[in-house]
Amino acid sequence: MSALQLATALFPVLSILLLLALLQLSARLAMCIGLLGTALLAVLVWQMPWLQLAAAVLEGWLIALSVLWIVFGAMLLLHQLQLQGRFELIRQSFCQLTPDPRKQLLLVGFLLVAFLEGVAGFGTPAAIAAPLLISLGFQPLAAVILALIADSVPVSFGAIGTPVLVGIAQGMDAPLAVNAIAVQAAAIDLLAAPLIPVYMLALYCRCFSAEKSWRYFWPALPWALACGVLYAFSAWLAARTLGPEFPTVLASFSTMLLLALAFKTGQPKHNTSNTTSRQLLTAWLPYLCLISLLIASRLPELPLKNWLQSYQWQFDTILGTAISTSLQPLYLPGTLFVLTVLVFLPKNRAALPQFATLGWQSLQKIGPAALTLATAVPMVRIFIHSDQNLAGLPAMPLYLADWAAAHLQQLWLWCAPVLGALGSFIAGSATFSNLMFAQLQLGIAQQAGLEANLVLALQMLGANAGNMICVVNIVAACAVVKLQQQEGKILRYTLLPMLLYTALVGMVAQHQSPLAALSLSTQF
Repeated sequence: MSALQLATALFPVLSILLLLALLQLSARLAMCIGLLGTALLAVLVWQMPWLQLAAAVLEGWLIALSVLWIVFGAMLLLHQLQLQGRFELIRQSFCQLTPDPRKQLLLVGFLLVAFLEGVAGFGTPAAIAAPLLISLGFQPLAAVILALIADSVPVSFGAIGTPVLVGIAQGMDAPLAVNAIAVQAAAIDLLAAPLIPVYMLALYCRCFSAEKSWRYFWPALPWALACGVLYAFSAWLAARTLGPEFPTVLASFSTMLLLALAFKTGQPKHNTSNTTSRQLLTAWLPYLCLISLLIASRLPELPLKNWLQSYQWQFDTILGTAISTSLQPLYLPGTLFVLTVLVFLPKNRAALPQFATLGWQSLQKIGPAALTLATAVPMVRIFIHSDQNLAGLPAMPLYLADWAAAHLQQLWLWCAPVLGALGSFIAGSATFSNLMFAQLQLGIAQQAGLEANLVLALQMLGANAGNMICVVNIVAACAVVKLQQQEGKILRYTLLPMLLYTALVGMVAQHQSPLAALSLSTQF
């Protein structure tokens, strides 16, 4: 391995961290520089043919379109709720439950994000939760940062178990039981997951609240710990008894219900709001409709999922290369956002003009995000498809992983989650990180004499942590709340909890014998 090849493989990762987090360039400029540099090095050092390079860029643009469709749908629904006055009523419903923003942060910022990740994923959680946090009085910057940090632990099982059932199961060529790996990950998270709501609360109280004081943090710490412990235990119990499809959904919903009841019980009996229960239900109906559609479209037991996925736009052998991709436009969450908007349009002649106005407003807002994604996603696809070269080199991510395995094998329980996080940071998906690195993690575990299930569980947990710093997610969340040119600042805020979480799961793995009994999977 030459130093030039190592520097080339590191360039897409380090350049983005340097340009965004340290030099504080806008994401649009940073991604443009990253794309040009990655493309040039791929051709000169990796000897990637120009045709394959162009095909990777085209594939990146197609994927970027799917992300933009989600952002467009989220903004369309947000504008409709604001126009119809529903958003103000939603804000009042949370204020009636608890006026304490620290408790609202746990309910909306962590648990609602987790629930939405469990039923939809793919950028939906931050697109819904961040505007809700803003309506409750949180600063836009704080809302985006906190929603991104929250969208980590729930990603281990993601949308109906996709990171496990697709990422881990299809990413390794070995007859290992993915259920056992999932339970192992949930067992480690019993100690690691509570870090996230506690960190979110500390960050809010110290940096974004009006008090900006640790004294504001300490009284609410027991609630954050309770939230994290209840969520982690529920997820472990669901993974052990039901499998990897429903831990995120069931854990978030049950914990949200318990905390809401506890907060409501502690509220004064009198209610100064004039908002009735019927008004609150009316305000929440669009979100309830959306969540119902998301659940119905993700459950494999229902026919809707297969029907939505049956319609595909297939792009095989782009430009005659081995690069192919496909889009399922009906299955994308953005389509369900738009469908929800159509359901709640007024049933009169004003419906069409209102929809046109909402659509035009939303299109105007996604322009900056479109320019950023048009460079960010192609850079990622060049990085991933760099195995199509004339130098006989593996793809850059695998090159980095091989280098790490050769030099860090003795420390691999600490390094395995970092590699998983790197995959999500680059690819924008925990599922793809698992697909990309599961087999490599398995090979390193066998070489180092480590337990395979444990190492693959660390890959899952690291992949969820990388979701916090994924540039595609940051750009999409900023677009929804109209927060431009703050991507570098957001990345600096989310980088530390990602590192703390990966270090914590590595430490737990080093001393995982007390959790051995909890990691034993039942048959289901």
